[in-house]
Amino acid sequence: MKVLLGGYTNNASKGIYAGNLKTNDSSPQLQNIKNIITVDRPSYFRVTKDLLITIAQKGDQAGIATYLKKNNQYEQQDLYFHKGAAPAYIGLDEDNQLIYTANYHLGTLSVFQYNNKGKLTFITETKHTGHGPRPEQDTAHPHFFDRTPGGHLVSCDLGTDTVDFYELQNGTLIHLAGYQLEKGFGPRHLSFSPNGKTMYIIGELSSQINVVNLNETDWSFNNIGTYKTISNSFTDKNGAAAIRLSNDGKFLYASNRGEDTLVVFKVLPTQKLELVQRISTFGSFPRDFNWDTHQDFVVVANQTTNNATLYRRNSDTGTLTVLQKDIYVPEATCVQFL
Repeated sequence: MKVLLGGYTNNASKGIYAGNLKTNDSSPQLQNIKNIITVDRPSYFRVTKDLLITIAQKGDQAGIATYLKKNNQYEQQDLYFHKGAAPAYIGLDEDNQLIYTANYHLGTLSVFQYNNKGKLTFITETKHTGHGPRPEQDTAHPHFFDRTPGGHLVSCDLGTDTVDFYELQNGTLIHLAGYQLEKGFGPRHLSFSPNGKTMYIIGELSSQINVVNLNETDWSFNNIGTYKTISNSFTDKNGAAAIRLSNDGKFLYASNRGEDTLVVFKVLPTQKLELVQRISTFGSFPRDFNWDTHQDFVVVANQTTNNATLYRRNSDTGTLTVLQKDIYVPEATCVQFL
């Protein structure tokens, strides 16, 4: 199977890379890492069967670009650029062919339509305002924008400590509700339980996960608990980053930039979390990790040490076992499996 990795292009990276994950022998390996798309700063991207949609930048212009897969190669189809910083996140609704972007620096949430050939059409945008108590919260900083299980839209705003819910009505984003986290939490990303009734919010600034039950009908919220992603003995600076829940809803995973670990929690029947494992990423600044369709293998990208690490995942215990370290990938911040 293919694994795609992309990120910043400040030093050695040329854009988006692909590798082959060989799993049909006793020693699975991620091999043959090659640059497949030359593009500036593809720090986050999403893939469909035929399209790749990525964050991109050129000079003082930034935005998103689309690439169509032809004969196992990607050809650029369209781009939507604006002045200023690039978005931080891309959400994807393949059913309705919609793209959702969150722009951390500009404080905006945007919606685009795309077609099968990758043609982009801008639909609407809304801007967040406000701030939090920490230096990193000088203004609104939306870091995530995607669909909810109930078909609404949800954003995480690191600057205002809020999770906001929207509906797209007649080409306009209508604000439906908001969930307020404790000041300084710094929400970055979130995951939903399989039944859509629980959300797991990771705080970049607090290095915590807040577990919340929600009702998308009356927009009521019930705070279950908050859990540290780092060990009590770690006292240096840490920024929690990616969060993913297993398909069966039994295990929750998060990455720590600073402690440089992946942490595994078991989700109890009460929806509370129980620590299962803390394992090194064998590199520095693991901004993102991801897994294959069956969630048997996990790849984490270490941004500042230019390497990826491959693990085998035990679906019964949730634990990770390292298979391969020091896989050279420059400046990677996003991992996607095909």
